[in-house]
Amino acid sequence: MELFKNTDFDFLRWKWPFITASLVVTAAGFVSWIAKGGLHYGIDFRGGAEMRLRFNQEPPMDRIRKALDEKVPGASLQQLTGAQEVEVVTPIKNEKELNASRQAIEATLRGMFADSSGKLDVNNSSVESLSEALRQPLLDAGVALSEMQLQEVVQNIENFRNQQRSGLLTSFDELSSVKGVTPQIIDALKKSCVLGPFTIRSADVVGPKIGADLQRQAIEATLYALAGMLVYIWFRFEWIYGLAAVVAVFHDTLITIGLFSLTNKEITLNVVAALLTLVGYSMNDTIVTFDRIRENLKILRREKLEHLINISVNQTLSRTVLTSGLTLLTALSLWIFGGAVLNGFSFALVWGIIFGTYSSVFIASPILLLAQNIATRRGAALPVAEAPASKGRPAGSVAAGPQTATPGAARPVAKSAPGTGKNVPGAGKNVKGAGPKKAARG
Repeated sequence: MELFKNTDFDFLRWKWPFITASLVVTAAGFVSWIAKGGLHYGIDFRGGAEMRLRFNQEPPMDRIRKALDEKVPGASLQQLTGAQEVEVVTPIKNEKELNASRQAIEATLRGMFADSSGKLDVNNSSVESLSEALRQPLLDAGVALSEMQLQEVVQNIENFRNQQRSGLLTSFDELSSVKGVTPQIIDALKKSCVLGPFTIRSADVVGPKIGADLQRQAIEATLYALAGMLVYIWFRFEWIYGLAAVVAVFHDTLITIGLFSLTNKEITLNVVAALLTLVGYSMNDTIVTFDRIRENLKILRREKLEHLINISVNQTLSRTVLTSGLTLLTALSLWIFGGAVLNGFSFALVWGIIFGTYSSVFIASPILLLAQNIATRRGAALPVAEAPASKGRPAGSVAAGPQTATPGAARPVAKSAPGTGKNVPGAGKNVKGAGPKKAARG
């Protein structure tokens, strides 16, 4: 499928506006990085205890903060944008204190929102505690259930709460569609249980040593990926191609990380996975363009390199738009519908695809042109294949037998340099005495 046919856009004409925009965004990210004292690492890297809470209404941030300051000094709160969810994080402590901090946070929150009657909160119950709370009320109501049947019904209620209601029920009547839940069971739930205003969606504990190791390994993985691709392209193409491709990919990674600093988003293991995905994706997009440039160097030997690059980018334009466009739609879907867990991962993918696509055209190609111009001034040039051999004669061979030349015929003594479009002085001029020489008479 080809969206664009016979396009002739002068992409390199706009290289400086795009390069300037990239430098501005990168500088803004670095300034934000320095001003905030570093990146906002997630619990995976900095260590500590983290809990995500979901509320059935707007969470009372001031009330929660005041209660935690008394029980868990140093805990920080952050309400997730566009959601009734709160993230509670404690600073790095030793391994023993981390579990104690998590338990203190959980106990403080349950104490704040606990029902005064002492009934079980179904939104924060386990299968065992809910089974225990329902066993006697069901017997009193005359509902005959074996222990296995009771466990199955309770498990179905837990699955419905976690999978269909994101861990938070607002009414017991919502359970009427759950398999095995009868009106008698719903009545027993209403009498012996309550529905709290919040639920603990997740709770993680990461030690400081593990966090430091994960941070080091993430940086090493990204750098090793870039170095490996540089070596591959060096052997597969030439070092000039590898340099331009790696600089473009490094540009995409820096800008994406800078956006995380500007938007104060956490960098977690999911984000590192997204960055490594972008390294491979952006590199592939760049290599497709470079491969077409290399092919055209064999065909359009007399074209200027700048014009040849424009031709190559135009030829791969349909493929670039289709591939990047469809991938971007997928990443956007994850960003919009993926929820808080995938938000960082999809955010990195969306912006990485956007910057990676335009860097293949407006960053990598100008770097290739600049590197080639420098190499040309030093006497090097982009490698090109030999011209196709004449039919029936191998390339570079000389026909056997006597050769004749037309008297006075011009002999060219120089050709234009491949990929430059410039003729060497003196090319095309006739040389005196170029006609055949007469044999000396004895």
